[in-house]
Amino acid sequence: MSPEALVVVRAFGKTNFADVAETFLAHVGGGLAQRYAGHRRSHEVPVKLPDGRQVHLSPGRHNQLQAAIVQEFLPRFAPHAVLLYLGDTDNKTLLHDVDSLAQLGIPVGMHGKLPDVVAHDAEKDWLFLIEAVTSHGPVSAKRRMELESALGLSRPGRVYVSAFPDFGTFKKYAQDVAWETEVWIADAPEHLLHYNGDRFYGPR
Repeated sequence: MSPEALVVVRAFGKTNFADVAETFLAHVGGGLAQRYAGHRRSHEVPVKLPDGRQVHLSPGRHNQLQAAIVQEFLPRFAPHAVLLYLGDTDNKTLLHDVDSLAQLGIPVGMHGKLPDVVAHDAEKDWLFLIEAVTSHGPVSAKRRMELESALGLSRPGRVYVSAFPDFGTFKKYAQDVAWETEVWIADAPEHLLHYNGDRFYGPR
C-alpha cells in the first residue's frame, strides 16, 4: 500500500474521512499508476535507432543485449542496413515493419518465429537475422534450418548472427553455433567470429 493510501485508510470512520478521501482522489488518485510506471520506465533500456528515433525496451539483460546489437553491431557491420524488426520481452512487436518484410518475401505471419533483431541492407541485399543470446540458444543448425524453411523463397541473401553479451556466455553455447553463421560478442564489439569455413562474412 502506498503512503498516500494509508493516510486515507487511517482516516476511515473519522469525521475528516470525506475530506481526506477527496484530497487523495484529486491529487493522487489516477496518478499513482503513472508514478509507479514512471519508476519502471526509469529502469527501461533506451535504444537509439539508426534513423534517429528512440524506443524503450523493458528492463532486463536480454534487452540490454538487443540495444547493443542496434547501437554497436549494426553501425559497425551493417551501417547501411534498415532495422525492420526489434522484439521486446514484453512487447514482441515493438518495432515490426510488416510492409517492408512482406516486400522482401518474408511471410507476414512469421513474426513469432523471427530472431530478436532483423535488418536489411538494400545496397547488398543482405538480410541480417540476429539472435540475442542470454538465456536461450544461438543460431544453431536446427534454428538455421527452421529459419531457412520459414523464409522460403525470400529474395535477400541471409546473414545469421548469434550475439552474446560476453565471452563467458559465448563459451556456454560455442558448440551449438551453426556453421556458416557469425558470432558477435558485445564485450568486444569491433570483432566478429566467423563460423564460415571457406567464406568470409556474407550470405551463403
